[in-house]
Amino acid sequence: MASFMAPYSAQAYALMRIVVGFLFLWHGSMKVLGFPAGMPADAPPLIVWVAGPIELVGGIFVMIGFFTRWSAFLSSGTMAAAYWIGHGLKAVLPVENGGELAALYCFAFLFISAHGAGIWSVDGARGRD
Repeated sequence: MASFMAPYSAQAYALMRIVVGFLFLWHGSMKVLGFPAGMPADAPPLIVWVAGPIELVGGIFVMIGFFTRWSAFLSSGTMAAAYWIGHGLKAVLPVENGGELAALYCFAFLFISAHGAGIWSVDGARGRD
C-alpha cells in the first residue's frame, strides 16, 4: 500500500535538507559571528574555531544543496565528535547527557550525505547530485 505522501517524497526530502541546514548554520553563526547570541568567553577554542566554521559553512552548503554529500558528511562527523566530547561520557542515554541534538544532527547529516542533494539544490541544477 502506497503512502499518501509518496508523490511528494522528493519535496519532503528537500524541505528536510533545507531546514536542517538552516537550523545548523545558526549554531556556527553564534560561534563565529557572535550572532544571534555569542559564545561564552570561556568556550574552548576548538569549538569556536573548528566546529563553528564547519557548522556555519556546512549548514549553508547543505541548505542550498552545494557539495551536499561532502558537506553533510563533514557535518555528521563534527556532530559525532561533539556528542562524544561534550555529552557521551556523562551518561549512557542522550536524554540523560543532553546530547540529543548532536545525535539527531549527526544522523540527519549522515542520511543527507547518503541521499544527496535532491531537488531544489545547486548540485541538482548542476547535474552533480
